[in-house]
Amino acid sequence: MDLKFLDAEPTAEERAAVDARLGPPDSAWDGAAERSARDLHVAIGGKKQRDRRHLLLPALQALQGRVGWISEGGFNYVCKRLTVPPAEAWGVATFYMMLSTMPRPRRVLHVCDDIACRARGASDLCDVLRREHSPALHHGFVPGRDDPPQGTKVEISQAHGAWTTAPCLGMCDVAPAALYVDAGAEPVERSLGGMTADRALRLIGGGAVPRDTLENIERADPGKAAASANQADDAPLMPFVGGLGELRLLKRVGVVDPASLESYRMHGGYKALEKAFALGPEGVIRELNEARLVGRGGAAFPTGRKWDMVRAQPEKTRYIICNADESEPGTFKDRVILTADPFAIVEALTIGAYATGARKGYVYIRGEYPLGATRIQYAIDEARRAGLLGSDVMGRNFSFDIEVRRGAGAYICGEETALFESIEGKRGEPRNKPPFPTEKGLFGKPTIVNNVETLANVLPIVLNGGAAAAKIGTPKSTGTRLFCVSGHVGRPGVYEIPMGATLGELIELAGGVAGSGKLQAALLGGAAGGFVQAADMNLRLTHEDTAAVGATLGSGVVVAFDDTVDMKDIVLRIARFFRDESCGQCVPCRVGTMRQYEALSRMLGREPLGSTDQELGLLHELGTAMRDGSICGLGQTAYSAVESAIKRLGLSPT
Repeated sequence: MDLKFLDAEPTAEERAAVDARLGPPDSAWDGAAERSARDLHVAIGGKKQRDRRHLLLPALQALQGRVGWISEGGFNYVCKRLTVPPAEAWGVATFYMMLSTMPRPRRVLHVCDDIACRARGASDLCDVLRREHSPALHHGFVPGRDDPPQGTKVEISQAHGAWTTAPCLGMCDVAPAALYVDAGAEPVERSLGGMTADRALRLIGGGAVPRDTLENIERADPGKAAASANQADDAPLMPFVGGLGELRLLKRVGVVDPASLESYRMHGGYKALEKAFALGPEGVIRELNEARLVGRGGAAFPTGRKWDMVRAQPEKTRYIICNADESEPGTFKDRVILTADPFAIVEALTIGAYATGARKGYVYIRGEYPLGATRIQYAIDEARRAGLLGSDVMGRNFSFDIEVRRGAGAYICGEETALFESIEGKRGEPRNKPPFPTEKGLFGKPTIVNNVETLANVLPIVLNGGAAAAKIGTPKSTGTRLFCVSGHVGRPGVYEIPMGATLGELIELAGGVAGSGKLQAALLGGAAGGFVQAADMNLRLTHEDTAAVGATLGSGVVVAFDDTVDMKDIVLRIARFFRDESCGQCVPCRVGTMRQYEALSRMLGREPLGSTDQELGLLHELGTAMRDGSICGLGQTAYSAVESAIKRLGLSPT
């Protein structure tokens, strides 16, 4: 293929950033500054270069991390290094919300304005930033070229930072939250909670950032032990954790040093892997089946059955992936495990690889979790040094290793096939099924995908036996479950409870209803879930009980809203979330999410087309079309919360 590149050239800084990620170029054919005599006679590229396509997203991330955005010169250099057609690479660079192809300052504050943060004052915070600093960055707005709206603002420049609104950052327990990014040779990324207008203005104002705005939170130093409780006015490293009965998944959280393999082993670490080797691959899968463990990401597919399907494939190259792209609004349990107990996920992935015959694993973690990525990478490196990963794991003649890949701000990449596309260096668009991932997944090979909580369940099941795990919970919903409780509760945090406990028990465990003290509604399962009311506090939290009332456990989200919250604003934000996060691949979702948002905006703004009943009818038709015709779960569930708000909360313009 004769590739046509842009004329733009990278700066020395941009070239260094890309080379640091990809290694130095071999020749002028893949980006070297000077052409050698050999280059005139030998063309370098072909399959070897095509096989590096999967490094496209990491290269773009490295470029942006160094200079703050992706310039034409830097973009052109990435395309040359990987011999990717610029048109294809542009489609990737513009797909992910955390990547910017527009000039912007090195310092950017991503301020969450999603449902949990809105309930805690994020809208007012954003209003202050618009009034006193600048308009929010958005696609198409170029600082220094476009005139900001009228008002008391300062013009965005490199001397000042910039800010932008963001969907859920996974810090709902310390809402309102923000992600601070400062590009450079050693980029700074921090997740911050308890955000105030004063702190935000200090972060993006002129001059150096005061260190006290970043203290105690998500340090780059992986040797720092996890904090175990809320501290000061900064976001804690991990939220309040608790539960009913014995903790199985959270027992090490806040107890072990997450950066110490020795500490992990002192608290039972790697005993499950030893037991797995004793059981053998079939024995491990048998225990998972006896435990009746199902996926904790929302789909609830039997885990043992999935593992067995991959193990039975004739193809010998297989992969196992930890899906840590928890972007569902209201969800933050993965963040807790990844930052406070990362070795558990490394061990669980190793057991999964042994049971299914995989030799390579990935942890795909959302880009908004900088500390989680640092901690899990450190755990992988330590396990490799200790012989717990690599060519001869624990001296058992078993080879397995893990690579960390960071997302870049795309909710859709939580869908397993969109995740494959992202790792492969493409736009994160879901694939049609069949074939299913257990047959043709990552790079066309059989692939296991489990989320963080599912993998965390593997360790106690293997160690204590599937029969013991099956005794917890109900016959159809076994084991314990992690719930992310936020909004108007006394102690937002992650709670581990046996399946079958009631919603009321969970909210009481989280300190009861805060704010006004009167519960108006609670959102179960996140934006793809549904609303329940105070009258539903006796609802048992099981798959069967929630399905019976038209709700879902989803990813374990519970966001409580007191009676001061404008629920119309919350529902409209959910509709905007799906509009913004649709990948646009299929018509029912691409058009349906847009029309749903427009219809809700008209209806709730008292400007319906025709009557309110006509708008409600249109919403129902749109919801049905998305549910029946969308390729993946995003479009299929985009109407769920809206529908439940209409039916259960009496959503109307009044």
